[in-house]
Amino acid sequence: MSTTEKIWHYCGTADDFPKDGGNAVLIEGKQIAVFNFERRKEWYATDNECPHKKQMILARGMIGSENGIPKVACPYHKRTFSLENGQCLNDESCESISTYPIKVEENKVFVEL
Repeated sequence: MSTTEKIWHYCGTADDFPKDGGNAVLIEGKQIAVFNFERRKEWYATDNECPHKKQMILARGMIGSENGIPKVACPYHKRTFSLENGQCLNDESCESISTYPIKVEENKVFVEL
């Protein structure tokens, strides 16, 4: 297998993730935040680590929208990140976070790494 080949990883059932919230999952030693944005009928996956203070906390952040962009807010530092592309929306000096493809099939949640 090539090191650049991406694989869909099973993360649990849709019921394992709170509506309009997130949970962290461990995939290949990496913490990923998985969000069930029920109000938008969309799912997102990002790094769980907030780049501001390097804490694994984003899965516990509040999700919402800013100018139509789905976002998560770090519960400690209030930095907000786009769930679509990972860009920090309220601090130009803050690093972006990685985002990952996600899909739900037959109530099973998968993230591609």
